[in-house]
Amino acid sequence: MIKIDIISGFLGAGKTTLIQKLLDEAYAGEKIALIENEFGEVGIDGGFLRDSGVNITEMNSGCICCSLVGDFGKNLHEVITTYHPDRIVIEPSGVGKLSDVMKSVIEIENAQDVKLNALVTVVNAKKALKQMKAFGEFFNNQITYATTIVLSRTQHIPSEQLQLCVKQMQELNPEAAVVTTPWEELSGGHLLQVMEGEDRLEKKAFAKEACRREEEAHAHHHDCGAEQHGHDCGHKEQHGHGCCGEEHPHDHACGSAHHQEHGCCHEGHQHGHTHHHAEEVFTSWGKETPRKYTRAEIEGAVKAFAEGDAYGTVLRAKGIVENAEGGWMYFDMTPGEYEIRNGEPDYTGRLCVIGTDLKEEKLEELFYIV
Repeated sequence: MIKIDIISGFLGAGKTTLIQKLLDEAYAGEKIALIENEFGEVGIDGGFLRDSGVNITEMNSGCICCSLVGDFGKNLHEVITTYHPDRIVIEPSGVGKLSDVMKSVIEIENAQDVKLNALVTVVNAKKALKQMKAFGEFFNNQITYATTIVLSRTQHIPSEQLQLCVKQMQELNPEAAVVTTPWEELSGGHLLQVMEGEDRLEKKAFAKEACRREEEAHAHHHDCGAEQHGHDCGHKEQHGHGCCGEEHPHDHACGSAHHQEHGCCHEGHQHGHTHHHAEEVFTSWGKETPRKYTRAEIEGAVKAFAEGDAYGTVLRAKGIVENAEGGWMYFDMTPGEYEIRNGEPDYTGRLCVIGTDLKEEKLEELFYIV
């Protein structure tokens, strides 16, 4: 029986860091397939997506790193039958819905000797309340379907803010375990015990049933729309639309008053009246470039994203570029924070920006794309 763990979370929450901790400290002795289902133009974390839809990289300690695009369920089936891992860890796009990934896994359960195991959502405690208001349909879905919610950056916020964050999580999902202790104080093994706890089984069964009901309601909504308008409603099930997950305008996000009036995600409950996919709400811009950049140029770019909306609403920016002063730089930005560090050379420079209302021509000017 292959266990399938889904580690979800909004952009920049810390999914990759948590997965690395589990790989180092909790999954010892297991053959792991790590699957990244990405959104965007250019893959930064998981390598580039090939025409086949699956890019496989052999890693140390028996780990296989995969990036999936296109037909997620079909490609997941291919990974299972080809590599026969002991456990599959799926890292969905930061702008994806946990329920959408669950549906694909539940379908695989009917055909393969696999079981949906841990349903984890990583939440940046510093930004949770803002993200919940701005992107409720996506953010709340990740919370609602989780059996374990792992808060990141809890050591960087006041106790009162942490308590409020936990309260908001529990209002959306009262049955989930909420991890509030800073990660460095917990072993990966301890976290895995929480994720796989027996008391999570009832919540997981509830989440799977809710997922099935949501799919039926969504299918019914499509059928009704087609009958009323004389055509299908145009939504396409697309999983893994290509970048670094690793996001229509703010007023079209489901956390807005407009959509709450129409029952989209009031208090985190999906009523089936409106169902968006990431590519309908968020946009991405990505480029490959051989240009060399100074650290000051990269720092100026990420600061510009953080200080205004001249380039659109930027929710995540990542890149690997050659340093004009020698070496290579990796940068990673979410609103309010960024990191620039030295890294290994890549075959060319790569840039990725995810957000809403992105101004592509201005982004090309910012990064001197000719």
